[in-house]
Amino acid sequence: MSATSSGEEWAKRRTYAIISHPDAGKTTLTENLLFAAGSIRMAGQVRARGENRRTRSDWMKIEQDRGISVSASVMTYEHRGLTFNLLDTPGHEDFSEDTYRTLTAADSAIMVLDAARGVEPRTLKLVEVCRLRDIPILTFINKLDREALAPEELLDDIQDKLALDTAPMQWPAASGKRFGGVMDLQTNEFIPFRPDEGEMSSGQRVPADQAGKLLSPDVYAELQEGTEMARELCPEFNPQSYREGHMTPVYFGSALRRFGIVELLDALADIAPGPQTEKAVIRKAPGEVTPGGKEVSGFVFKVQANMDPNHRDRVAFLRLASGKFKRGMKLKTDKGKALTVSSPIMFFAQDREIADEAFAGDVIGIPNHGLLRVGDSLSESGEILFAGIPNFAPEILRRARLADPLKAKHLKKALESLAEEGVTQLFRPVIGGDFIVGAVGQLQIEVMAERVAVEYGLDVTFEAAPYELARWISGSDGDIEKFADRHKSAIAEDIDGDPVFLAKSAWEVSYSEEKWPDLKFLRAKERNS
Repeated sequence: MSATSSGEEWAKRRTYAIISHPDAGKTTLTENLLFAAGSIRMAGQVRARGENRRTRSDWMKIEQDRGISVSASVMTYEHRGLTFNLLDTPGHEDFSEDTYRTLTAADSAIMVLDAARGVEPRTLKLVEVCRLRDIPILTFINKLDREALAPEELLDDIQDKLALDTAPMQWPAASGKRFGGVMDLQTNEFIPFRPDEGEMSSGQRVPADQAGKLLSPDVYAELQEGTEMARELCPEFNPQSYREGHMTPVYFGSALRRFGIVELLDALADIAPGPQTEKAVIRKAPGEVTPGGKEVSGFVFKVQANMDPNHRDRVAFLRLASGKFKRGMKLKTDKGKALTVSSPIMFFAQDREIADEAFAGDVIGIPNHGLLRVGDSLSESGEILFAGIPNFAPEILRRARLADPLKAKHLKKALESLAEEGVTQLFRPVIGGDFIVGAVGQLQIEVMAERVAVEYGLDVTFEAAPYELARWISGSDGDIEKFADRHKSAIAEDIDGDPVFLAKSAWEVSYSEEKWPDLKFLRAKERNS
């Protein structure tokens, strides 16, 4: 890294996430963005066969077997003198909580839409999460090499369902077998689609008036009509409106055919924001942390154990919010625990290298043995507390049963470790020895079961629990104690030791809310609140 000031360096960071409905092509796009930037020699498609074609961002066995992403990963690469930190979020809706945590570390997002389907339910939910944090969204409409909806229909769909103004930066020449490329509405150049070349589209541009020589008369006529309509009826791109989350610039292409990838990379370099100011409590008073601040600070948005099956490793993903970090620095948690960061990691999927320095906007991995948790804040002074990352009430509850009762301590360690990662939530009933695990969806339970078996060698059955809902209890200590004393069989503690009401039905929750008006039964809990 060049020896420039930290102020110059943090401004060169672009930290972004990719969000989409399952099967919209998110992982394929991720691979080809890395390929276009020169970070990998071969892009591994999700359904490719053979170890050398495995998708680089999907490292868990269950991800490779099923062709889905179920764990957030971080990939760092460089393009046009900028450092990009790509946060690859889980593509399956059962892992929405992991996705939310990852989005807390992103300064912008790419929304990937299937050109034949437009905005789908999962996309809608993810955009709502982006809105909670005012994350600007850039749209990539994928799979133009297949039959697609008309471009104006897709733009209307985005406006109607997501309440976002759309500014098309390109306009496609048909779709499917007739797809001929895209017109760049900013430069008035045509980028032809050559499906047999298999290379990136950068540099293959011709002036707009020469597009007719490359397209059939009917496709060229459609393109002329579409571009004229776009220029007359669609709003021009407004950088401020985009950064405030009101407008999305729209690009078109095919991730599978590597078309439109370089243009997307350039768009991120040109218009995506760098590190942003973060709200925090500083010395117990509300404040802000700016990326140009001198004190090194950041927050843990993810913990991952056993990424390397040969080592019982445990890595905390730290998003730096300010300062120039140097290897060997001493940092303190907001709880006052000190640690020396002697082996910080920069990530490329499961590949890693030691980071000698890092800046605001970067994501580094900190190996630790259980000291760091999701939601922890780190700083040189230990007096900075970033806004907490919430846990959401699980929708599925399961009871863990061991085949070998003598391994109860091993099970406790395994379930606690996975809960600290955020794979599932763990509840310990006050009465009884069984652990209750909670998840948003069934796939989380399956991932947990596989990891418990593979990484910890335990034979565990996750059977139906006698409870349907979990709610955190908030109120005075006296009221909580009275409620717990009357509902001992339904009281548990989460991994932080906070009280949880395990209810048999939604009616039981409603009844308790009526009978105990001074208590709150919460669907979400912020660890740092």
